[in-house]
Amino acid sequence: MKAKKYLWSMICVYMCYLTHGIQAIILSQNNINFAKQWGFDMGTPDSATYAAGLAAVSSAVAAVGLGKFISVWIGGEISDRVGRKKMMIAGAALYVVCFAGLMSTGNQTVALVCAFITGVATSGFWDAAGYPAVQEAYPAAPGAALIGIKFFVSLSGMVYPLFVVKMADAGNWKMNVILPLAMSVVCVVLAVIAPFAYDDQKKAAAGSEKGKDAVAAEIQAAKDRMLVKPGMFVKFLVMFYAFLCMAIMYGAQQYTKAFGLSVCGLTEMQSAGMTSIYTVGSILAVLFWAFMMAKLKWNPLKIVLIDSIMTAVALAGVLFIHQVAIIYAAIALLGFFAAGGALQTGLGVVQMFNPGPKGRNTGIYYTFMGAASYTIPVVAGQLTKASGESSAVYTLMVMLLVFAGLAIASSLFLVAQHKKIFGESAL
Repeated sequence: MKAKKYLWSMICVYMCYLTHGIQAIILSQNNINFAKQWGFDMGTPDSATYAAGLAAVSSAVAAVGLGKFISVWIGGEISDRVGRKKMMIAGAALYVVCFAGLMSTGNQTVALVCAFITGVATSGFWDAAGYPAVQEAYPAAPGAALIGIKFFVSLSGMVYPLFVVKMADAGNWKMNVILPLAMSVVCVVLAVIAPFAYDDQKKAAAGSEKGKDAVAAEIQAAKDRMLVKPGMFVKFLVMFYAFLCMAIMYGAQQYTKAFGLSVCGLTEMQSAGMTSIYTVGSILAVLFWAFMMAKLKWNPLKIVLIDSIMTAVALAGVLFIHQVAIIYAAIALLGFFAAGGALQTGLGVVQMFNPGPKGRNTGIYYTFMGAASYTIPVVAGQLTKASGESSAVYTLMVMLLVFAGLAIASSLFLVAQHKKIFGESAL
């Protein structure tokens, strides 16, 4: 059974994304401490220097997104050419370098470079190799294997914010960076020892056309299921979903704590708890949707539509019902439907409507994702400078609600196209 043979490659990928779950929120969860380390005076919350410090951290978050955006499109092509192992090793090694830099530097420019490189490592290397690798290791249920990535991202996202608060109470915030640094070293070791299905197939097919023929046959079989070819707008829309989904997920992930502190009036621990509740929701969703896809064979487009509708409902609850209990419930729903594997499920929709090499499709899809990763923190930083943190995070949440509405409209259009292209309803 292929899943057993390549278990170590799946463990490697999941460990890398457990580490990535920390990288995704490390700047926002430690924003005050990083700003102080870079030389900003963070003693007076209402001062211009305090706002400038927060904007500097948002710029670093944006640098991560920029690194993702400019690297992921080519990373998929390289991964298809050189194999998954080399890409996973390189990404892990870059994580080690970048976490070491973030921990030690007092220079904002150096920190921005480190943040940029983590974006490259995440999408240009890990996304480009890890996503195809788990599908290839577990072909019996590739959707479930993909959504497993989200489980491990969410797991670290649930625990890490509470770890940050504990380290702050202990007066040793640098442990918040040492932890993912050590995990990155483990990722390097796992990537070195793990076998990868694609690499073995590529090696076995060296000097022959057998491997290429197998890939081409798989793609052609997917195309043969279509009654009509999807139009360019359909192909664009399945890719653009990555922007909408990532904008919502990234905005909620990065600014939930700030929303709790500045808009809801919660304490530091209560606000950190909001991030953890959001992540608990995403973990429960991963388990639920993995079951639906692996056991009940639900169409991924059906899941994307449900996720989009309920994300809009959850965001409306956060924005318009200002009661702490309702906000907590809405945050849990937001984690379940926006961050519970929607992005990964959307990649399955891409492969359905636009069959092609998995590395290439992943690269294009995650280019749209990278654009959102860059845009959201840039907008947040500019809003913070212009109107202060409280107004900025509220406006950002309104923008996310608009994106959720666009995701619903896009999903409904694709449901109609699915009937036309495949002759059966996605629902």
